[in-house]
Amino acid sequence: MEDMEVDLQTVVPVNSREEDVIVVSESDSSTEEEDPSVQTTGTSDRLGLSYVGNGQRALVSNADIFNRNGLGTTEVLQSLIRTVAEMRNTFDQNLRNTSQPEPQTEPVQSSSHTATTLTTTTSEVSVPAQVSEVTESVAQPQAQSELPKQDTEPVSESVQQSAPAVNPAAQGGGDEEEGETCSICFEPWTTAGNHRLAALRCGHLFGHECIKRWLVEGNKCPQCNKKAKRDHIIFLYARRLKALDNTESVQLKKSLENEQRLRRLGEVEAAQYRLQLQTVRDENTRLRKDIEELRRLRAQVAFSSSQGAALSLSQRQESSSSGHYVFSKAVLVSQAGGCRVLSHCERLGCLLASQPSPQAAFIPGYGVKKISTVNLKPSQYIPIHSKQIRGLAFSQQHDSLLLSAALDNTIKLTSLMANTVVQTYNTGKPVWSCCWCHDNNNYIYAGLSNGSVLVYDTRDTSTFVQELAPLRSSCPVVSLSYIPRAASSSFPCGGLIAGTLEGGCFWEHKEGNVYMPHILPLESGNCTDIQVEPNSRHCLITYRPGRSNPALRCVLMELNRSPESDNGQPPVCSCSPVQTFTAGSSCKLLTKNAVFKSPAGEGSALVCAGDESTNSTMVWNAGTGALLQKFPADLPVLDICPFEVNQSSYLASLTEKMLKIYKWE
Repeated sequence: MEDMEVDLQTVVPVNSREEDVIVVSESDSSTEEEDPSVQTTGTSDRLGLSYVGNGQRALVSNADIFNRNGLGTTEVLQSLIRTVAEMRNTFDQNLRNTSQPEPQTEPVQSSSHTATTLTTTTSEVSVPAQVSEVTESVAQPQAQSELPKQDTEPVSESVQQSAPAVNPAAQGGGDEEEGETCSICFEPWTTAGNHRLAALRCGHLFGHECIKRWLVEGNKCPQCNKKAKRDHIIFLYARRLKALDNTESVQLKKSLENEQRLRRLGEVEAAQYRLQLQTVRDENTRLRKDIEELRRLRAQVAFSSSQGAALSLSQRQESSSSGHYVFSKAVLVSQAGGCRVLSHCERLGCLLASQPSPQAAFIPGYGVKKISTVNLKPSQYIPIHSKQIRGLAFSQQHDSLLLSAALDNTIKLTSLMANTVVQTYNTGKPVWSCCWCHDNNNYIYAGLSNGSVLVYDTRDTSTFVQELAPLRSSCPVVSLSYIPRAASSSFPCGGLIAGTLEGGCFWEHKEGNVYMPHILPLESGNCTDIQVEPNSRHCLITYRPGRSNPALRCVLMELNRSPESDNGQPPVCSCSPVQTFTAGSSCKLLTKNAVFKSPAGEGSALVCAGDESTNSTMVWNAGTGALLQKFPADLPVLDICPFEVNQSSYLASLTEKMLKIYKWE
């Protein structure tokens, strides 16, 4: 081997013979054993052999032994040849052992020899050809071995250092290099060159040259045995590749999704429970109001019994025999209040109550709430105006057109089929009242705050066609009612009755846009409302309490017309009182009352008015003036509307929040 040098010392005289040889001097060896292959007869001395390091053998001898025992040159050479052959076999075996991946922690020693450190140098002397051949044979196995060259260190130490130099991938402690070494050669892959990082379609990683040679011999992946070809090899561009263990992350993500799903289910259940709770609360509120209503009815019955002397026996018998109204249902229109006027659409089967927007933050302004007359339930809210609505009216011919007047200086036409405003007229002044022309449904009227009345043609969307200027003071027109023409009636004229706080005026409708004013003989300064019953041609005029009359009065008047005079003067339209109905002593609000045909028939009529002092609705017989019924309310009654559904008569009274329905029985 290369690490071992032979020191040949000259132990014979200069004039020695050719058969004399140069022998190896014995080194400091700790132990020696006899080798029978190098003994001579009668000689106790012998050739010393010892192993060094991992089975390396060294020859030790002394030149004096050969001289004393007379050994020949041939015998010495044969002994050396045998020794060199044994050494070659030993080094070949050690070379194969060191090439295996198993680590060796201790150098392999001979069982019969002890490791001996030798230091030999070659002497510059002339040696025979046989000895040269022997030395050449010794040098050949040294050249074949690939152990690292160490000039100054002992041979045993170099072998011991080369023994544990095993591939780290073959040892059990390769966790740090996991994901960085080729599974074929256990060498780290590179980013360039023959051993660059490559992968198969199955996803396993190898060095390019290793997997290329592997697929030459077989067509399967070394790790998963899936079919693979050389065309399946692809290069990966990564300096460091290491698979992260994301099992815990995936489990946590699944847990999070599960928790989110459970949370959504919990939110849905909570919303359902809140809805059920709100329903229960509404039902509880309704039941409490019903109980309160029953208590008030009981109080009313007690009051009626105590005040029975005020009604004659004949009046009570008439009331009980002809029929009466029975409380049917209370409907909450606006929780915050603000309701003002009420109207009924027979063709659509609904009541309309004006109110502020229930969602003022999103839809500001005012509109109307639909209440079905079939099931007496509110259905939806329709936004119309930006300020408070003061008048609602339906046409007798147009099915679903609603005329509305508001304090935002506009009157509007709203289609209840589409729930959309279809026409807007700008009046320039706040509008307090409105109505349709029942003789020609193309015309509508708007009563302004300055006392004038504007006439609009629905076929002309630009502006009004005529203005009916006030004849007296410029007080707001609080009520408008149109009386259609009737040829067989005692009052055949058709026209518009406009009521203000200073009185009333009848605008007789001649032909086209010709109107003739007639001042009605009403009390000045106390008139709050004028309503007309078109069949009987009676009008109901409401007076607020004053100095001469401390109570609220509703006066039923009959319209009449004077005959034409001989001098060619036109006839004069006027009115005369028929019956007076007295209520409470307070009237701060402009309550709209009603006069209508009695559901009992027989040509009688009923008068209904709101009593602000007692927060109630009072019903009188228009013919006798008798008080028939009195319905309590939680707030002052602002508007009253009679209607019919399925041949049944009803009466609706509106307060700022509630709508109460009474059925005639």
